[in-house]
Amino acid sequence: MTGIPGVARVRANLTLRRINVTLAQADGALHNVLAELENIGHPSRLIDSADLSAEAKDETEVALLKAVAVSGFGAMNVMLLSVAIWSGASDATRDSFHLISGIIALPIVLYAARFFFVSAWGALRRASMNMDVPIALAIALALALSLFETLRGGEDVFFDAAVTLTFFLLIGRYLDYRMRGKARSAMTGLQRLAVREAWEVTPEGKLRTVAADAIRPGMVLRIPAGERIPVDLRITSGASDLDRSLLTGESAPVAVAAGDVVEAGALNLTGPVDAMALRPVEDSFLAMSMRMLAGAEESRSTYVRIADRAAQLYAPLIHLVAFATFVGWLLATGDWHRAAFVAISVLIVTCPCALALAVPVAHVVASSRLMAEGVLIKEGSALERLATATRAIWDKTGTLTDGSPVLAEGLGTAPGSHAAATLAAHSAHPVARCIAAAYPAPAMPVLEIREHPGYGVEGLIDGRLARLGRPSWVADIAGEMTQGDGPAFAFVGEQMQRFPLRETLREGAAEAVVALRVAGLPSEILSGDAPAAVARVAAQLEIQNTQAGLTPQNKVTRLQDLLAQGERPLMVGDGLNDTAALAAAHVSMSPASATEAGRAAADFVFLREGLDAVPLALSVARRTAAIVRQNFGLAIAYNCIAVPLAIAGHVTPLFAAIAMSGSSIAVVANSLRLNRRRMTPSAPRLQEVTV
Repeated sequence: MTGIPGVARVRANLTLRRINVTLAQADGALHNVLAELENIGHPSRLIDSADLSAEAKDETEVALLKAVAVSGFGAMNVMLLSVAIWSGASDATRDSFHLISGIIALPIVLYAARFFFVSAWGALRRASMNMDVPIALAIALALALSLFETLRGGEDVFFDAAVTLTFFLLIGRYLDYRMRGKARSAMTGLQRLAVREAWEVTPEGKLRTVAADAIRPGMVLRIPAGERIPVDLRITSGASDLDRSLLTGESAPVAVAAGDVVEAGALNLTGPVDAMALRPVEDSFLAMSMRMLAGAEESRSTYVRIADRAAQLYAPLIHLVAFATFVGWLLATGDWHRAAFVAISVLIVTCPCALALAVPVAHVVASSRLMAEGVLIKEGSALERLATATRAIWDKTGTLTDGSPVLAEGLGTAPGSHAAATLAAHSAHPVARCIAAAYPAPAMPVLEIREHPGYGVEGLIDGRLARLGRPSWVADIAGEMTQGDGPAFAFVGEQMQRFPLRETLREGAAEAVVALRVAGLPSEILSGDAPAAVARVAAQLEIQNTQAGLTPQNKVTRLQDLLAQGERPLMVGDGLNDTAALAAAHVSMSPASATEAGRAAADFVFLREGLDAVPLALSVARRTAAIVRQNFGLAIAYNCIAVPLAIAGHVTPLFAAIAMSGSSIAVVANSLRLNRRRMTPSAPRLQEVTV
């Protein structure tokens, strides 16, 4: 499809059974794309990528189970007739049993094996190959050969082989489908958290139901106990406990009260609360999580590229090998029945199902496992990059610390305090929020407000330029640097004022640094904060390498230097000033509390409060890489053993069907081992340090 003019990118999600087409231009024509999708057997329709409700309506699993039952029933009856023939039935009795077997086998194979025939016909119609082509060819050959022998009164037919072959292939297909459904369950589970309706509190104080799609920022909603949060919102009155376990992986309820921001999907446990909607449902944190999870499998990682290329070469090679086997056996024995029998076995045993499943199933299971632990992954290739990371780079404020600093000495009554709080109220930076909260008086009028990532916020107050933020930046207008700790404030040409802060280390920060060090990743802090503040946090965490007072560009430069030295840095940050660094790093992670730009730039977003999510994600990524290598090994070993045996005539079509299905199931089952070991949450260890 990438050959169609105007198509920039095409990715398939095997787990969700979706094809995602990206046009080169947003207003590009769709008719060529829709026509090609229709032509290749995938009629298209417009959907919300975060809407997974259709997944729950899939009836393929039930249809496969019915086909297994029908083919199993047919296999038993045909085998009974075959036993009678093997026991010595001959002449008219044998011919009658052959005819009865054919009458039973023909409709059963046509019904039960339709999954293979339809799929293979779709591929052949567009002059391509898929894994069902050799399977359908083998079943059709066995059935056609048997009908031919029955009509001419031959001694040997293969109706029992055709039906039992279909039976065992369907068992493998059904088990494979069930396992993929299990891997898909985390995605559809998120969909179940979405709320369809909510209670709106009207300006008159009355309650009315409103569809979740109609909720707009600023609307006041009432969330009764026992109902889920429909959109991201800020609580305005009331207090309750929330169950966020399905979002963050943390089982303990979280107490919330007026002023707290909560995400869509959380369950209100104990009391009704009123809250103001912050964003529409399509931009909620739950919708973003579903989009990230759905997109996790659509990446084109190194392993996927290898599997794709191998499968492209492998499919035509299968038929060449089967044809050569038929010709070789025919020349060697002169028995075309025997030659056809061996060729059918080769067709079945060489089906590359295991090779094609080796990577995507492992990535889907790993994504689901991380989702259960409260870690979202943007794309599958991020798992590969994280597994090869060699160094951890940390931002300080909001990442290693909890992002909720408090003023060490209060704002006081200095003339600039009110103006500083006014500027702080226009920034989402954690330090700005704490300064704004410390001065409850109404804000002063301010004009031309601007926030400079990595520096601070400035504006015109009483006609004078004022700045709040990095001391060196504020000193540019103050003219003189004032010694001290914390951010600075000054009017142009006036004395600088400093605000010393205290911060609390984020839960699990020390344990995460130690765990990464044990895993071979030394830590380094890159911070825009003052050197003294960074040094105190580094001392608490026993981190030797630190750089303070950095701008966003300084952080990017440091990461580029590390990459040039052959390092593969893992960047963990949260702020707007970390966005460029998160994008520049080999792989990156952000907490859910990060700015929207930070979350968009990061490869992983962890919803847990603690930093134990970082070593957990590293552990899962490394185990996933090992599982992928094992899956490739299983697929290659299976073919190295089974193909020579099949060519040599030591594998019957029935045994080939069992072996082929077994190899696919082994790959999926091996991938599901990623779900077994669960990480015990580390004990909270809060420490307060002066910053």
